[in-house]
Amino acid sequence: MIQNTHNPKIVIALDYANPQDALNFVEQLDPTLCRLKVGKELFTAAGPHLVEALIAKGFGVFLDLKFHDIPTTVAKACEAASRLGVWMLNVHASGGSAMMEAAREGVERSGQQPLLIAVTVLTSMNQQILNEVGVAGTVADQVLTLATLTQKSGLDGVVCSAQEAPILRQSLGQDFCLVTPGIRPADAALDDQSRVVTPRQALALGSSYLVIGRPITQAKNPLEALIKIHEGI
Repeated sequence: MIQNTHNPKIVIALDYANPQDALNFVEQLDPTLCRLKVGKELFTAAGPHLVEALIAKGFGVFLDLKFHDIPTTVAKACEAASRLGVWMLNVHASGGSAMMEAAREGVERSGQQPLLIAVTVLTSMNQQILNEVGVAGTVADQVLTLATLTQKSGLDGVVCSAQEAPILRQSLGQDFCLVTPGIRPADAALDDQSRVVTPRQALALGSSYLVIGRPITQAKNPLEALIKIHEGI
């Protein structure tokens, strides 16, 4: 039985360079079963008109542009993004509390109510890279520090790995939104992922929303693959 159709937990990453390819793919989906993530590549290629077109088709859009700049600039960017009618947008928590608070104020000025979340530590960063940029603590410590700062700054949640979800859920409560990428159904190819978490496992660990890309975008029948994931959770 498929559930959560009024608040679908699956966010499909539209990792396309060509806007028409993205639109052709989206035509195969059901907006009651998923939301869509538009990142830097697709947004740079297609701009806000594509976002508006996806929203017009009934999809909730996570605008994944990870704003990180001086507070005034980020506030204006978040206000403009919110006016598009997106469901969710994000900033970098490492921009600090003043920047995140300004981002929240920008969203509030828009008259819209998207979720505003922050990126803590990019999944591509390991301990060595953190040390290179002057962070002495562990990856887990840095994630918790930035997630705590995000909550104190009045944002709705963070992007994190499913492995980090339990400690964040324990420390920051049940209402804090945890968006987790790198999810793979049990029968999907690993692609370039080394630490795989299934959708069911991710939700059990405390994830709020699951970002899934290739297992759906490269499926022969994307809607069938989406439905199968729903049935699994």
